[in-house]
Amino acid sequence: MRILFPPNPIKTPALFNSILRLRFNSLRSHCFNSMAIPPPKSAMASAVDNEVGLARRFWIKFHRESVFAMYTPFSLSLASGNLKIETFRHYIAQDVHFLKAFAHAYELAEECADDDDAKVAISLLRNAVREELKMHDSFVKEWGLHGAKKAAINSAAAKYIDFLLATASGKVEGVKGPGKLATPFEKTKVAAYTLGAMTPCMRLYAFLGKEFKALLDPNEGSHPYKKWIDNYSSESFQASAAQTEELLDKLSVSLTGEELDIIEKLYHQAMKLEIEFFCAQSLVQPTIVPLIKEHNPTTDRLMIFSDFDLTCTVVDSSAILAEIAIVTAPKSDQHQSENQIARMSSADLRNTWGLLSRQYTEEYEQCIESFVPTEKVVFDYKNLHKALEKLSDFEKKANNRVTKSGVLKGLNIEDIKRAGERLILQDGCINFFQKIVKSENLNANVHVLSYCWCGDLIRSAFSSGIFS
Repeated sequence: MRILFPPNPIKTPALFNSILRLRFNSLRSHCFNSMAIPPPKSAMASAVDNEVGLARRFWIKFHRESVFAMYTPFSLSLASGNLKIETFRHYIAQDVHFLKAFAHAYELAEECADDDDAKVAISLLRNAVREELKMHDSFVKEWGLHGAKKAAINSAAAKYIDFLLATASGKVEGVKGPGKLATPFEKTKVAAYTLGAMTPCMRLYAFLGKEFKALLDPNEGSHPYKKWIDNYSSESFQASAAQTEELLDKLSVSLTGEELDIIEKLYHQAMKLEIEFFCAQSLVQPTIVPLIKEHNPTTDRLMIFSDFDLTCTVVDSSAILAEIAIVTAPKSDQHQSENQIARMSSADLRNTWGLLSRQYTEEYEQCIESFVPTEKVVFDYKNLHKALEKLSDFEKKANNRVTKSGVLKGLNIEDIKRAGERLILQDGCINFFQKIVKSENLNANVHVLSYCWCGDLIRSAFSSGIFS
């Protein structure tokens, strides 16, 4: 692990500050498995436990896995509408295999359920899966995905199916198989385990459906996968997901703490297998995503970039440098020795800095207004590139004015370091970096960027044991 600071920090374009800024006090990792840095347990978590059901509690606990699923290349391409039809055909083929296993798992769960109401509920959910298979048939006809049903199952789908059917068959550690279960309660326990392995899939698809639906333009009817999105965002599918959760809660009421722990493990495992299923979908088009696979620290290195000013810090550090210059500058009537670097008086410095600040603010607003569209437009990489180049040129000119003005001339390096050590950092900033540095599951370089002109100030701000 290395923490890297730019030796000569340059002024980072302000647009990047708003786009790339990490909000440490609300940040949640979007990684999973070995990449994930578990959040600390808090009193809030226990309060949530008492207010919501089992299924909802698990969904909240493993929510970051759902966010990771949303940002897989397959999910992003499908949501944006640029997913190649060949990839979608492959996905449908794999999903058909999975849905058939899902329906069979419901059947096994229904056989194990002791309560008549639970049996009816499971039967209805199984029927919903059959309707979902019919939707897949319509995809085959509508888009000419012939051969999708005959495609061989891939390893990710097979892994999830094996896990699901093994659970539904009672092949869970410490649990007897259904044929050996002596009491109705033992059978109900297997039904609860089965729902624990199925519920996250239902909730995840309901979540993705709603998230993708929110991205659709209601006036734009040409999205190629609108039918898929409409299905999983529909009230009927949302209701099915909620019914699955309610059923899991009902079947789990009489279980022991140890048995509830088993359901939690099954729920989490199912979430991870679903993510593997999405990641296994082969894409032919290039896709830019935050993460594309599980992080292997022995072969992979993460490059983590963080803004500094007003992201790590509470105040703008460039203003601190100006204040140091003003405070340490000689008075207008104070004589400077021949050995000292000639500096402006404190009064002249304050006036000059004020003029520079006002000029920067006015020209920055003019620069932004010159290329930010007033109406909604389609993303255009070339225009974005030109806009950022224009903003970069503006920042360079602003920096040159500061350099030529001499307002920071003659600053004492020790004064800068002391100011850096006293900088107040945002809540959560220290904890965020400490987790990265101390994690044994990460191989990462951290780069801290700033529009501050002084790398020593930044290094000093992080010298108080944060990375020790």
